[in-house]
Amino acid sequence: MENQQNGTWTLAIKGMSCASCASRVEKGLLKLPGVATAEVNLALETAQVTGSAQALSPDKLVAAVVAAGYQAQVLNLEEEQPASFVNNVESAYGWWPVAVATLLSLPLALGMVAEWLGWMFWHGHIAGWLQCALATPVQFWLGWRFYKAGWHALKAGAGNMDLLVAVGTSAAYGLSVYLLLNAPHDDMPHLYFETSAIVITLVLLGKWLETRAKSKTTEAIRALNALRPEQATVIRNNQELQLPMALVRLGDLVMVRPGERVAVDGIIKQGDSQLDESLITGENMPVTKKAGDKVTGGSINGEGLLYVSTTALGHESVLARIVRLVESAQAKKAPIQRLVDKVSAVFVPVVILLAFITLLAWGLIGGDWQLAILNAVAVLVIACPCALGLATPTAIMVGTGVAARHGILIKDAEALELAHAVKTVVFDKTGTLTEGHPKLIELVAVAYDDDQVLALAASLQSGSEHPLAKAVINAAHDKGLLLQPAQHIHAVSGKGVYGTVGELELVLGNASLMQESGLDISALQPQAAALQTQGYSVSWLAEQGANPQLLGMLAFGDALKNSAKKAVSRLQQQGVLTVLISGDNHGSASSVANQLGIIRFYAQVLPEDKANIVKELKQNEGLVAMVGDGINDAPALAEANVGIAMSGGTDVAMHAAGITLMRGDPALVSDAIEISRRTYAKIRQNLFWAFIYNVVGIPLAAFGFLNPVIAGAAMALSSFSVVSNALTLKLWRPQADEM
Repeated sequence: MENQQNGTWTLAIKGMSCASCASRVEKGLLKLPGVATAEVNLALETAQVTGSAQALSPDKLVAAVVAAGYQAQVLNLEEEQPASFVNNVESAYGWWPVAVATLLSLPLALGMVAEWLGWMFWHGHIAGWLQCALATPVQFWLGWRFYKAGWHALKAGAGNMDLLVAVGTSAAYGLSVYLLLNAPHDDMPHLYFETSAIVITLVLLGKWLETRAKSKTTEAIRALNALRPEQATVIRNNQELQLPMALVRLGDLVMVRPGERVAVDGIIKQGDSQLDESLITGENMPVTKKAGDKVTGGSINGEGLLYVSTTALGHESVLARIVRLVESAQAKKAPIQRLVDKVSAVFVPVVILLAFITLLAWGLIGGDWQLAILNAVAVLVIACPCALGLATPTAIMVGTGVAARHGILIKDAEALELAHAVKTVVFDKTGTLTEGHPKLIELVAVAYDDDQVLALAASLQSGSEHPLAKAVINAAHDKGLLLQPAQHIHAVSGKGVYGTVGELELVLGNASLMQESGLDISALQPQAAALQTQGYSVSWLAEQGANPQLLGMLAFGDALKNSAKKAVSRLQQQGVLTVLISGDNHGSASSVANQLGIIRFYAQVLPEDKANIVKELKQNEGLVAMVGDGINDAPALAEANVGIAMSGGTDVAMHAAGITLMRGDPALVSDAIEISRRTYAKIRQNLFWAFIYNVVGIPLAAFGFLNPVIAGAAMALSSFSVVSNALTLKLWRPQADEM
């Protein structure tokens, strides 16, 4: 995770309660020499720090957080089974403080409600000393956390939610004690113990509900972690051994029985079956696997018995990398959050000033200092900026989590936020919109029938690994043709192959090789020209020797993926311009573009030129997303505002992209844009509700229209409503699954 120059650390932070807390931790970390970036996520209670590996250490980072008034622990994300961030931090807001606070506050609340409603059967008030006895444990035992966190904030020269709660409730409690001690012997003054006790109870309740709701935002991570089997059946020395995953080694042969979960990443050495990879790729249908195919740990085996050679373990496995990718995305800060941080940095000091002005205005002008204190308390309580700090990260957590469960991995919050505004999607052709491997599209025989020509061509290339050779061999196998051994094979690079099959001396290759061999192909030239215009590659099979003659023509094409046309159509319905870039010839690119309804396309584009085209599109068409799967796509993926890589492609492409599609389905591109749009909409809704509570609530409290208890309930409701609104994203389903 660290190298000699740079390092990256993730810290679990305990004790943050609002956006101001997150801002203070961030500032404390940024003050450390050697820190390049520090991003604090309130919803996950984590911080991500990058900087100099020589200047920084885990102890220094923890010390900086402690100095800011919080507790910290450096997380090791390279462990065999890393836990979700939220589970690494013990919540300060459990259920039992809420229960105890409720029991103690209930008698006080009952008296207050009875007084409000004018209940006829309520005779008298609870004695003042009993009110004090009930409120004191709530104020100083259950509410001690607010004093402690508020004091740390003051020492750091800042404010936070805890400080607002501590000051506000202390004012109400202190006023009540003063009135109780100075009341005439036979007079029962109006006390405000219920205000301090109920406000603290409501804040604790709100934080407990918020914590429970936040835990639901990490269900996607927990579901992925649950896919990891604890044991594997390993074959060693012809014996079956049940071993814990920590003892499994690279190269071990792992047996996977029908119905079991595949324990490791590897290659099938023996057996065939169908695997359910839905929780990893989002693909609903089982995938057929046979000897030589790769399997991913966490998949569920079907009815066949498999023997898998282990190729990756621990944090190098696909599943572990997916978990790290999603956790990293959830911990990152979206660009819009920076605006929230700027607001929250000055929010608490401004609120304290407004509360002080409210106190003086009501006390000096109205002359009622009791009412002045209550109104100032209401200002402090309603203004707690919890919802403001949770608005963005909770939506991002749920959005990235639900996307991951459907095969869309979003590497960082910036990609998620930017994707909603994408105006142009640029597709690479081969492997992205097409299957990525050629197939025999058409065969025209001259001297023999079609099957004989196909059998001869396949026999001649039976030992070749060339993509076109594989296409011929696969076509022959599909027809059940019998192949003969080939002899005297001689390949000519870039042109074709010579060899003998039976008694026939054959040559198979392009037109240039036919010309060099003195063979006449003019009889089929018109058909060949028509096929090449459509983007197909053409090869020729001919007989040499005493009786040279043309035997046939073979045309190859890269078939479109089944969902390619619908994928392009959906993007166009979303108002997104689609562009095709290909390194293939003009005919091939034109054919694919016409079939898919793509108007703008570029052919015969070199890898370095792809990035230039993307750059030009950014200048002319707005935000651009690039979709690709090969090494040659990496520069363009990096140049685009949003890079989208197919997981079936190269690691280089996946690392250069902000979004990775876990199955090679282009329809997921529009789904990635759709979940981005929905998530960004939730962020805006959350920020609206977070701000509206304060914008409306603070003036009402300042002008005396908001009781502190109602203010406390509204504050708790604001945080809970923001998190609950974000959780509705879990209902989203990709349309690609319906195709």
